[in-house]
Amino acid sequence: MAQRAGLKKENKNMDGNTNTHTDANTEAVAMEEEDAAKALMGDLGMLETELANQKNLYLRLAADFDNFRKRTAQEMERRAAAQKEAFIRDLLPVIDNLERALNPKTDTSPEQLREGVQMTLQQLKQLLRRNGIEPEESDGQPFDPHRQEAVATREDPARPDHSVLETFQAGYRRNKEVFRPAKVVVNNLSQAEPTDKS
Repeated sequence: MAQRAGLKKENKNMDGNTNTHTDANTEAVAMEEEDAAKALMGDLGMLETELANQKNLYLRLAADFDNFRKRTAQEMERRAAAQKEAFIRDLLPVIDNLERALNPKTDTSPEQLREGVQMTLQQLKQLLRRNGIEPEESDGQPFDPHRQEAVATREDPARPDHSVLETFQAGYRRNKEVFRPAKVVVNNLSQAEPTDKS
């Protein structure tokens, strides 16, 4: 571009004569274009540097997030394993009591055996309560399909319609959520035959 500044331009006029002169406007435009190109190259270099910095930052953040996700998963697995271990430790005394009850070397009466099984059952229920599991009372309550599963119906005119007459299998809840629905017999008076009032 610096060479352009010294160039002379030949133009032919209408007579066919050649005139040599320096075009000041052309030189100024060439200088402006050269300055603009330098500025654009500088801006491009800055943008490439910024892009490289942002890419590095993104890669670091992605790696940090991946490490966080892995640590969180490991911590959750560790906690779940600790909870299972604690539950099993609490369950072992119940198993010990059942094994003692079945030991043929002990001379126990049927009444003592029954009392031992009841105590073991209470021990199991306490274990469930410590882990947030509570039994649900169903007998005599209105039937709730969200908390109970009807396995049969029966008629009992002495009891309210659609109430639970009998529980085949107890239901349990964890806090307020159903853990296992109860299996129940529901009173169904709609099938009762109408009495003749003539």
